[in-house]
Amino acid sequence: MTPDPAGKHHGFDNLPRRLVVMENRWPGGMSTGWHSHPRGQLLYASEGVMAVQTEVGAWVIPPNRALWMLAGLRHTVAMSGDVVMRTAYVDVEKVSTLPKENCAINVSPLLRELLVAAVGIAPVAEPAGRDARLIDLLIDEIEVSTTVPLHLPWPGDARLRAVCESLAARPSDASSAGEWAASAHMGERTLHRLFTRETGMTFAQWREQARLFHALRRIAQGDKVIGVALDCGYSSPSAFAAMFRRHFGVAPSHFYR
Repeated sequence: MTPDPAGKHHGFDNLPRRLVVMENRWPGGMSTGWHSHPRGQLLYASEGVMAVQTEVGAWVIPPNRALWMLAGLRHTVAMSGDVVMRTAYVDVEKVSTLPKENCAINVSPLLRELLVAAVGIAPVAEPAGRDARLIDLLIDEIEVSTTVPLHLPWPGDARLRAVCESLAARPSDASSAGEWAASAHMGERTLHRLFTRETGMTFAQWREQARLFHALRRIAQGDKVIGVALDCGYSSPSAFAAMFRRHFGVAPSHFYR
């Protein structure tokens, strides 16, 4: 399939059935543009990495992970590397057991194969027989999938949002919390309090997560780990690898295998 920025999904995300899955292919560097869906959406790429920006935060979604988004959430997806995308649109009024919050989930080998198989089910009336059982199992597998910490929450406070945008744009910047507070015309204690209240993270946690997001996209593009580590503000590849292992349990060079 070819990309369809004009909105091919409109033929899939409002069908009178519980769940429908479509497939699309996007070249690296492309973006979907800002949009939303009237139904819940499970966004999965078997190849490539998706950087998803929303009104409430950002996610970086590598292969073997997927993003569950609630109905109506405005978002845009940027592609790092060529992306083979499969999207499940779910009528949450008919399927009420799926997550009640936006979240990244692990994609088991079974869930992956179910998503691949569901693409072949014609997007018409509610399926019957084997196709209906496949959809039932697909929903069950989404329900039991574990979540993963791939979320970067955005604050509502305008001053703090400006700080976060600068941190995300310049991950190598080693300025202290006090220096960032001064640039935002607030006290350091206020900055720390706002980070906890607005994002659920400390300043240090949010900056580390922003650096991790930057690293995931760079590694997906084939960049060398040593260059990624320095661009993320780490003094050595070993310090960067230690942070990466703490989050994901594997070395950066093994993450996409």
